[in-house]
Amino acid sequence: MSLDRLPGPLREVAEHLARLPGLGPKSALRAALALLKMPREMAAAVGQSVLTLRERLCLCGTCASLAEQDPCPICADASRNREQLCLVAEWDSLLALEEMNLFRGTYLVLGGLLSPLDGVGPSGLEFDLLRRRLASGEVRELILALGATLDAENTASHVKNIVAQGFPGVTVSRLAQGIPMGAEVKYMDRETLRQSLLHRQAV
Repeated sequence: MSLDRLPGPLREVAEHLARLPGLGPKSALRAALALLKMPREMAAAVGQSVLTLRERLCLCGTCASLAEQDPCPICADASRNREQLCLVAEWDSLLALEEMNLFRGTYLVLGGLLSPLDGVGPSGLEFDLLRRRLASGEVRELILALGATLDAENTASHVKNIVAQGFPGVTVSRLAQGIPMGAEVKYMDRETLRQSLLHRQAV
């Protein structure tokens, strides 16, 4: 669907929305029309909330998760076990694990998974931050909570190479395969996540 024939202001909003992940031109147009039908005050509040989001949120310099402060509350928590580092692809996977209130180690958010077909290579993810965390000497176990997709497997292989080449004192484990192939951590139910974390396997 082409947005070219839309009135200028509507086209501009729809084109911006269409750049968001998961929104094609049709979905972007529906969202833009919904904004147009909102009361002026509500539409203004949506716009202001987007600006506030940009101004008040940052990436934690320690784990690369979203936070209102740096370091984030998890990294600033002195009671956390610094010897366990859980590697997740995205921030919402961290949230899913935290909701169980079971894991008391720390995290690192990669910012995605290696995906050559989508143009995502090592330089586009937080591997340098991972190396710095491992180089600190605190981490004894690196837990891979990346899911069970092909991209997750390729990313896990890359991580294992990083550890093998420079950090021999770090053991690498992964969530137990209660998580089915093709699934992502953020979509798992709490009990599957709990069992996977409790019965993680060496890799």
